[in-house]
Amino acid sequence: MAKAKTVYRCTECGADYSKWQGRCEGCGEWNSLVEEVVAAKPASGGGSARRAAGARGLAEGGSVAPTLKLRDVKGSETRRWTTALDEFDFVLGGGIVPGSMILIGGEPGIGKSTILLQVAARLQNAGHPTLYASGEESALQVKLRAERLSDVASDVELLAETNLETVLATAASRAPRVLIVDSIQTLFTTDLEGAPGNVGQVRECAARLMRFAKETGTAVFVVGHVTKGGGIAGPKTLEHIVDTVLYFEGDAALDHRILRATKNRFGSVDEIGVFRMTEQGLAAVPNPSELFLGDRQQTASGSAVTALLEGTRPVLVEIQALAAKAGFGTPQRVATGYDGRKLALLLAVLDKRAGLSFAQLDVFVNVVGGVRLQEPAGDLAVAAALASSVYDRLVPPDAVFIGEVGLGGEVRPVSQTDRRLAEAANMGMRRAFVAERAVPKRASRDMDVVGVRDIGTLFRRLFDG
Repeated sequence: MAKAKTVYRCTECGADYSKWQGRCEGCGEWNSLVEEVVAAKPASGGGSARRAAGARGLAEGGSVAPTLKLRDVKGSETRRWTTALDEFDFVLGGGIVPGSMILIGGEPGIGKSTILLQVAARLQNAGHPTLYASGEESALQVKLRAERLSDVASDVELLAETNLETVLATAASRAPRVLIVDSIQTLFTTDLEGAPGNVGQVRECAARLMRFAKETGTAVFVVGHVTKGGGIAGPKTLEHIVDTVLYFEGDAALDHRILRATKNRFGSVDEIGVFRMTEQGLAAVPNPSELFLGDRQQTASGSAVTALLEGTRPVLVEIQALAAKAGFGTPQRVATGYDGRKLALLLAVLDKRAGLSFAQLDVFVNVVGGVRLQEPAGDLAVAAALASSVYDRLVPPDAVFIGEVGLGGEVRPVSQTDRRLAEAANMGMRRAFVAERAVPKRASRDMDVVGVRDIGTLFRRLFDG
């Protein structure tokens, strides 16, 4: 079989080269050339004759397809396949869509292969034939890992292979409903000269797996490793190709993992599922708020609770802050789970608008549980925790703080405050501090909702008297 023709194309400007070189002559970028498979081009002529010949070549190479008006399109949504792993199905939007391609990314060793083997076992036992193609582990290694899981995976078909053509041929022959590829960095196609894992190989293998999924209706799961910077040969290269992107997050020192949907053509984005790592695999955590608040110490200053909205799910998390006298030199500003630049801005607002100076203090902020505080709804809780640490006064242990802090020190409302308050009430919170305009019109019997205009008002209510 003749080898496909390839070119090296610059990912920055699109210039083509017949062989690889370190620097693109078109834009001057280094290491930007990627090997790609190209189709044969029609013979070129001159001027309009060349364009006409090209058009005839394109017409002769294809067939006319019927078109439809959108109002004439009929059909219904295909029923999803569920895994009975509730948190996993929730993040996907209710289950697996047949014919979709799902990318699961994350740092090596975080649990991607473990959860997919659990998913494979559950789908196989539910009557959905599953093929697990492992390129990183031998058949024996996969079996040993499967025996440690609580889910029985003995009936899952296993293929230890790294050649893409062999994987696709085997999948076409066995006709599984679900194909799991672990991982995309180990696959290679003989049409490209590059080593497995480089950008060209990863993109070409992913594109062919996507075509296979759409043509056969097979749901394809692909594992992709990333570096701490989201390496270019990892999921960042594939996000625009696949239908759904799930990222595993978590600290190796913690026993829980967060599965987050950053792209989903069949459901909501930014949904999260929380799992606990056990000896028998990953176990779903149905109530993340209880997990994140479970070890909270209510007798120490510098602690406040806020309600985040992760997709459609409100989650309560604890914010810890510590302000201590700087030992030497420039005071430190350390934030874990919170943006460092946003912390610097908030400290400046507290200094200017509330008279709370941190010029001679080291400041440490931690979002408990490995959660990343990205939305502005947690600003008020961070401010309350910082003030609590400076004054060395406790905030009410049954209080939740929800609001954005502006540069003028004003407290602004955030979206879906009612849902956040409902989750706080379910977790036993009896007081809530929110922006004045966010106070519900109907008073709640379970919670006292206090509206504050600015952070100065908040601090007077908390620490005066």
